[in-house]
Amino acid sequence: MKRLARQQMAALVARDLPKNAVVNLGIGMPTQVTDHLAAEHGVFLHSENGILGMRLLGADESPDSDLINASKQFIALTEGAAIFDHACSFAIMRGGHLDVSVLGAFEVSASGDLANWSLGPNDPLPSVGGAMDLAIGARALWVMMEARTREGQPRLVPHCTLPLTGAGVVNRVYTDIGVFDLRDGHFVPRALVPGLDASALHEWIAGPVRLVGPVAVIDLPRTPPLKEIPT
Repeated sequence: MKRLARQQMAALVARDLPKNAVVNLGIGMPTQVTDHLAAEHGVFLHSENGILGMRLLGADESPDSDLINASKQFIALTEGAAIFDHACSFAIMRGGHLDVSVLGAFEVSASGDLANWSLGPNDPLPSVGGAMDLAIGARALWVMMEARTREGQPRLVPHCTLPLTGAGVVNRVYTDIGVFDLRDGHFVPRALVPGLDASALHEWIAGPVRLVGPVAVIDLPRTPPLKEIPT
């Protein structure tokens, strides 16, 4: 059995975003979704530092030091883009104007609770940024995360043990073993990596799992290579 590389997870998210949606990609792993968004998809990317309508720099484009996203990466503007102050940017976030927000996470609970800003008392650099506003303000909140910690502990849990960013806010989780919806206090698999049977999910997920209909098998190009999972 093999798990998805982060770029493959990002490709899954990009493929699932609604056409012409207004989307915020959180700092870290979610910013990789930009690599897989084609212009014809029509997605409007929002950044909380005050941009609506941004894209990757082209290979022949020089960076503009005034144009960065919330991750401090150089970006370019799409036609019709807008730049505004933080007050307007957070009004977009808090006012329900984002169709989808994609955030990273340390833990997600079966009831949709999100923990992504602090690893607890021993965290040297806890920082919430705009995550709380994005979590409660977007019409849908998707999370990108690896299913296990570096120590091998599940991140999809019955109840979060880390400080919450938002309670009951997560709608869907994209992981390196599959995609899961959050419904009625359960993780509901939508699609799993080849070789992972739904009956074995308890080995990877600590929270309750419910099967609702057939589960698809993820089919993505193997570039970058899939990472092996020890058996």
